[in-house]
Amino acid sequence: MSSACATALAACISSPNCPSSLSHIPIWRSSSLRAPPPSLSDISFKIPCGSFKRSSSLTGFRTLSPVMQWQDCTVKMEIDVPISVAYDCYSDREAIPRWMPFISTVKILEDKPDLSRWSLKYKAFGRDIEFSWLARNMQPIPNQKIHWRSLEGLPNRGAVRFYPKGPSSCLVELTVSYEVPPILAPVASALQPFLESLLGRGLERFATFSKSYKSDSTV
Repeated sequence: MSSACATALAACISSPNCPSSLSHIPIWRSSSLRAPPPSLSDISFKIPCGSFKRSSSLTGFRTLSPVMQWQDCTVKMEIDVPISVAYDCYSDREAIPRWMPFISTVKILEDKPDLSRWSLKYKAFGRDIEFSWLARNMQPIPNQKIHWRSLEGLPNRGAVRFYPKGPSSCLVELTVSYEVPPILAPVASALQPFLESLLGRGLERFATFSKSYKSDSTV
């Protein structure tokens, strides 16, 4: 557009007699003057606290530690000895390997008689199984309850309860809880019934052993 035309047009627009239609003439702008769209790097997102943050690589995910599994086994048996004899017999920890099939040794610490070191050896599930632990005997209730928990080694805890059945017999209930060792995790479902069977056999041998223990302890 020439400068003369532009001057005439400007004068017309500013004149009171200018046609009103000229005020509605749309203003055209070149696309070259438009602001470029923002790039992704210029866009910021506000993420609420606690939202999930996705990572582009596997290293962005935290590996969860496995939760160790605990199992409980309980067996009970009526023993044909007075409750006091059964209690005294089971209290003799170092004699337990003589009747419990999978316990190989129990050694009471001389300076701390409430502590004892245990070792387990048994062949099962196609392998030789060996474990050891240090256990603390908790405060017992004479002729009623003996209970313990491990302090180191194989995690376990348990209790033996005695119930009178008459003047010359009693019911012995043994409960053992343990953490499934990683080496036995593949057979965890079979471990519980297997150990219950072993504990049951142990109580059967305890019933026989306690009768001889009775005669040995009788004055």
